[in-house]
Amino acid sequence: MEYHNIFTTGCMIWIVIAEVLPDAFKEATPSQVASAGTLAVAFMETLSTVLQGFTDGHGLEDTSGFLVSLVFGLGPLFGGIILVAFSLAFNMPHPLLTGVASGIAFRLASWRPLQLVMSLKMGFFTTLFLLLGGSVFYHLVEASILMVAKHKKSSVNVITSSSGLSLSVLTQQSLLACGCVFLHAYAEGLALGVAARKASGLGRYMVLPVSLHGLPRGAAVASCVYGATDSWRGALAAAALTGLAGPSAAIGAILAKIGYDGLDYWMVIACGALIPSFGRVFRHSLRLDARKSVCGLLIGFGFAWVCLMSTRFICLHTPYCNSAPEAVT
Repeated sequence: MEYHNIFTTGCMIWIVIAEVLPDAFKEATPSQVASAGTLAVAFMETLSTVLQGFTDGHGLEDTSGFLVSLVFGLGPLFGGIILVAFSLAFNMPHPLLTGVASGIAFRLASWRPLQLVMSLKMGFFTTLFLLLGGSVFYHLVEASILMVAKHKKSSVNVITSSSGLSLSVLTQQSLLACGCVFLHAYAEGLALGVAARKASGLGRYMVLPVSLHGLPRGAAVASCVYGATDSWRGALAAAALTGLAGPSAAIGAILAKIGYDGLDYWMVIACGALIPSFGRVFRHSLRLDARKSVCGLLIGFGFAWVCLMSTRFICLHTPYCNSAPEAVT
């Protein structure tokens, strides 16, 4: 049997080298072929690891957490799709979209810190200090990016880098704000990875709560990018990229087997970075149309509140969340 497997493996390698790759190079560039091959190998190894965990009966908790982590990335993608669909259907103006993104971000930024303070898991002054630390971190990163790129203003609303790339002020601020959302999702993904290993519910028990929990984040990123660039493709790509933050962090936490201690501090710091980033975006939007910006702010705040509260309500009757309450904050 062993020699048979070696023989068939050699045959498959020969077929790929002699037949498949030459045909692929005729239809695509070498970089595209290499990317497709890398993704295929990664998918095969991932699937093999998951199936091995089930068949051997070892590391079942890790396998369960791995699957939960992957599902956690669906929420932001769904949120981005919903936002783009509504924007295209109702032709939502840019100030309204930016206001929606800011409202969602402000609600996300206040959600976890308020939970920690009200549950007495973290002191008020400690929370405030960490929020200020996150704000300072954002300003330092922004200043560093501007210094490295050596930007100069070619007009009031356009910034040109030394390489000749021009970006509007709103676009630049929106991209930085999306980076803060990604950081927030990554910090939450670490907590998910720690908690997911203890999760007992799979299937229908986990899809709804984790998807609802990620909807506001994807909608915020998509709304911010679409409002700044008028590109629905870019908005969907940003939402999908944000959806990768949680699973990648969770899988890393599972593999590293880290503990939950200290993760709430990182979460609050990430929340602190959201406030000044979207504060600048919202102030710029106010100068364009104050009424629509405020209306969007209220819509985004309400949308995020409904999604997060629905998640908490569903978790009261969900085995997954009951066995791992840290996974859905």
